[in-house]
Amino acid sequence: MTKILIVDDEASIRMLYREEFQDEGYEVIEAEDGHKLTERIEQDKPDVIVLDIKMAAYDGLDLLQEIRQQFQDLPVIISSAYGAYKGDYKTLAADYYVVKSSDLSELKQKVRKALEGKVPSKKGKKAP
Repeated sequence: MTKILIVDDEASIRMLYREEFQDEGYEVIEAEDGHKLTERIEQDKPDVIVLDIKMAAYDGLDLLQEIRQQFQDLPVIISSAYGAYKGDYKTLAADYYVVKSSDLSELKQKVRKALEGKVPSKKGKKAP
Protein backbone atom coordinates (compact mmCIF):
# COMPACT_ATOMS: atom_id res chain seq x y z
CA MET A 1 0.00 0.00 0.00
CA THR A 2 1.26 3.49 -0.85
CA LYS A 3 2.32 5.49 2.22
CA ILE A 4 1.93 9.22 2.71
CA LEU A 5 3.74 10.95 5.56
CA ILE A 6 1.89 14.05 6.77
CA VAL A 7 4.10 16.48 8.72
CA ASP A 8 2.01 19.25 10.28
CA ASP A 9 1.74 20.63 13.80
CA GLU A 10 -2.03 21.15 13.54
CA ALA A 11 -3.92 18.05 14.66
CA SER A 12 -7.03 19.08 12.72
CA ILE A 13 -5.07 19.30 9.46
CA ARG A 14 -3.46 15.90 10.06
CA MET A 15 -6.88 14.41 10.82
CA LEU A 16 -8.44 15.92 7.67
CA TYR A 17 -5.58 14.77 5.45
CA ARG A 18 -5.55 11.31 7.07
CA GLU A 19 -9.28 10.78 6.50
CA GLU A 20 -9.20 12.08 2.94
CA PHE A 21 -6.14 10.09 1.88
CA GLN A 22 -7.28 6.91 3.62
CA ASP A 23 -10.56 7.22 1.72
CA GLU A 24 -8.46 7.30 -1.46
CA GLY A 25 -6.75 4.04 -0.44
CA TYR A 26 -3.46 5.35 0.94
CA GLU A 27 -1.77 4.39 4.19
CA VAL A 28 -1.20 7.58 6.18
CA ILE A 29 1.59 8.15 8.67
CA GLU A 30 1.61 11.32 10.75
CA ALA A 31 4.23 13.48 12.42
CA GLU A 32 3.29 16.52 14.48
CA ASP A 33 6.70 18.10 14.01
CA GLY A 34 10.12 17.49 12.53
CA HIS A 35 11.62 15.77 15.57
CA LYS A 36 13.86 12.98 14.22
CA LEU A 37 12.08 13.25 10.88
CA THR A 38 14.86 11.72 8.80
CA GLU A 39 14.96 8.72 11.17
CA ARG A 40 11.20 8.42 10.83
CA ILE A 41 11.50 8.46 7.05
CA GLU A 42 14.09 5.69 7.14
CA GLN A 43 11.94 3.62 9.48
CA ASP A 44 8.52 4.08 7.83
CA LYS A 45 9.67 4.46 4.19
CA PRO A 46 6.90 6.74 2.94
CA ASP A 47 6.30 7.08 -0.80
CA VAL A 48 5.56 10.81 -0.55
CA ILE A 49 5.70 13.52 2.14
CA VAL A 50 3.22 16.35 2.64
CA LEU A 51 5.09 18.99 4.63
CA ASP A 52 3.89 22.15 6.38
CA ILE A 53 6.23 25.14 6.51
CA LYS A 54 5.27 27.05 9.66
CA MET A 55 5.32 24.75 12.64
CA ALA A 56 5.78 25.76 16.26
CA ALA A 57 9.03 23.91 16.94
CA TYR A 58 10.41 23.37 13.41
CA ASP A 59 10.79 25.29 10.19
CA GLY A 60 9.46 23.23 7.31
CA LEU A 61 11.92 24.74 4.85
CA ASP A 62 14.84 23.64 7.02
CA LEU A 63 13.28 20.18 7.26
CA LEU A 64 12.94 20.12 3.48
CA GLN A 65 16.67 20.75 3.15
CA GLU A 66 17.41 17.90 5.60
CA ILE A 67 15.13 15.57 3.66
CA ARG A 68 16.81 16.48 0.36
CA GLN A 69 20.27 15.81 1.79
CA GLN A 70 19.39 12.18 2.53
CA PHE A 71 16.41 11.38 0.30
CA GLN A 72 16.88 13.21 -3.01
CA ASP A 73 14.29 11.17 -4.90
CA LEU A 74 11.55 11.11 -2.26
CA PRO A 75 8.70 13.34 -3.45
CA VAL A 76 7.91 16.22 -1.08
CA ILE A 77 4.84 18.42 -1.40
CA ILE A 78 4.75 21.60 0.62
CA SER A 79 1.28 22.32 1.94
CA SER A 80 1.23 25.74 3.54
CA ALA A 81 -1.39 28.28 4.50
CA TYR A 82 1.04 30.95 3.28
CA GLY A 83 1.27 31.47 -0.46
CA ALA A 84 4.00 34.06 0.07
CA TYR A 85 6.58 31.34 0.70
CA LYS A 86 6.11 30.09 -2.85
CA GLY A 87 8.69 32.65 -3.95
CA ASP A 88 11.29 31.56 -1.40
CA TYR A 89 14.20 29.87 -3.14
CA LYS A 90 14.23 27.11 -0.49
CA THR A 91 10.84 25.90 -1.75
CA LEU A 92 12.45 24.95 -5.07
CA ALA A 93 13.67 21.76 -3.38
CA ALA A 94 10.05 20.61 -3.08
CA ASP A 95 8.38 18.82 -5.94
CA TYR A 96 5.14 20.77 -5.54
CA TYR A 97 3.75 23.66 -3.48
CA VAL A 98 0.07 23.75 -2.54
CA VAL A 99 -1.69 26.48 -0.58
CA LYS A 100 -3.88 24.90 2.10
CA SER A 101 -7.58 24.91 1.39
CA SER A 102 -10.68 23.10 2.58
CA ASP A 103 -10.86 21.76 -0.99
CA LEU A 104 -8.14 19.11 -1.14
CA SER A 105 -8.46 18.39 -4.86
CA GLU A 106 -5.22 20.22 -5.77
CA LEU A 107 -3.28 18.47 -3.00
CA LYS A 108 -4.65 15.08 -4.05
CA GLN A 109 -3.74 15.80 -7.66
CA LYS A 110 -0.16 16.71 -6.71
CA VAL A 111 0.17 13.55 -4.61
CA ARG A 112 -0.98 11.44 -7.55
CA LYS A 113 1.45 13.18 -9.91
CA ALA A 114 4.32 12.78 -7.46
CA LEU A 115 3.58 9.09 -7.05
CA GLU A 116 3.33 8.59 -10.80
CA GLY A 117 6.79 10.07 -11.16
CA LYS A 118 5.50 13.12 -12.99
CA VAL A 119 7.47 15.55 -10.89
CA PRO A 120 8.95 18.60 -12.61
CA SER A 121 12.47 18.19 -13.94
CA LYS A 122 15.05 19.47 -11.46
CA LYS A 123 18.75 20.00 -11.68
CA GLY A 124 20.39 16.71 -10.70
CA LYS A 125 17.13 14.79 -11.17
CA LYS A 126 16.14 12.89 -14.27
CA ALA A 127 12.97 14.05 -15.94
CA PRO A 128 10.33 11.31 -16.30
